[in-house]
Amino acid sequence: MEDKLVTLAILTYTKAQILKNVLENEGIEAHIHNVNQIQPVISSGVRVRIKESDLPCALKITESSAWLSEGIVGEKTPEVKSTTKKILIPVDFSNYSMKACEFGFNLAKEDDSEVLLLHVYFTPLYTSSLPYGDVFNYQINDEESTKTIIKKVHADLNTLSNSINEKIKSKELPNVKYSCILREGIPEEEILRYAKEQRPKVIIMGTRGKNQKDIDLIGSVTAEVIDRSRTTVLAIPENTPFKQFGEVRKIAFLTNFDQRDLIAFEVFFEAWKAFHFSVSLIHLTELKDKWNEIKLAGIKEYFSRQYPGLEIHHDVVMSDNLLKGLDKYINDNQIDVITLTSYKRNIFARLFNPGIARKMIFHSDTPLLVIKD
Repeated sequence: MEDKLVTLAILTYTKAQILKNVLENEGIEAHIHNVNQIQPVISSGVRVRIKESDLPCALKITESSAWLSEGIVGEKTPEVKSTTKKILIPVDFSNYSMKACEFGFNLAKEDDSEVLLLHVYFTPLYTSSLPYGDVFNYQINDEESTKTIIKKVHADLNTLSNSINEKIKSKELPNVKYSCILREGIPEEEILRYAKEQRPKVIIMGTRGKNQKDIDLIGSVTAEVIDRSRTTVLAIPENTPFKQFGEVRKIAFLTNFDQRDLIAFEVFFEAWKAFHFSVSLIHLTELKDKWNEIKLAGIKEYFSRQYPGLEIHHDVVMSDNLLKGLDKYINDNQIDVITLTSYKRNIFARLFNPGIARKMIFHSDTPLLVIKD
């Protein structure tokens, strides 16, 4: 009988490439599937597939590496209990990281939370374009360079901490408990892993503003975290005109008339009900359909009964370009925050796949709050 292919692991593109090289160096034929052909580096959920007869040997190899074994199919995921009173802020020492810190520290003050500042850095170990054996040798031969990287990262983190302490001293930031954490690896992977460990109530990430021309790593990292995180994510553009959620007055909640939207809205409202704002229920569509207005009005009526003190509006936004239609609505109605859910096959899947998410994040100065269902 023909030896069929089985999925050994589901990883990011970078890790999948490393694992493929590891297996092939051990004489195991490996294939990678589900790769974005245009921008492979941003691919998530890449499958590493091998012959079924090679599975026992391959599992022994992956078990020797902790970061590889975490992506193995069939591994039991630790039970995730309720969220903790922690706010996770991934930082990269940029101005937009400081904007995220402003939001995070002010939010922590409001609900007595602890702030976790996380920085993830690369070393030559994660250079996936080289065969695995060469990566290992490169790491050893370039030990001094690695030490230099680590030394600089520590210095940058100390500089950030000193800057935050100065802002606390001058009362620009509230005095809340915070910790600085360093991790080595692939940024989106380590952010997601750390969030899984700590179970924060929200991840707050800074992004560049729409006037910035340089698109760097933070865009793809933010999009990847938004797409895969089990925790609510708040993406704050650098040029957002306010520094705390208490200044938010108008929120647009995007809905696709799914039952999970109702559940997600309840999660959203419970988490942010201490603040005072109005909500506009928005449905984006390319085609005119009278039932959209009827369904949206029904959802508004339901929420009005559930939350009698909340000011709620509803609008159907029709455009052959959903992104432009949303942008026009935001500008015309002076929306402060865009909120949506992240389950698959909904508006998120149409608008905020990794490629489009980066466009949205860099295109707008409006914060994006993604609620997990």
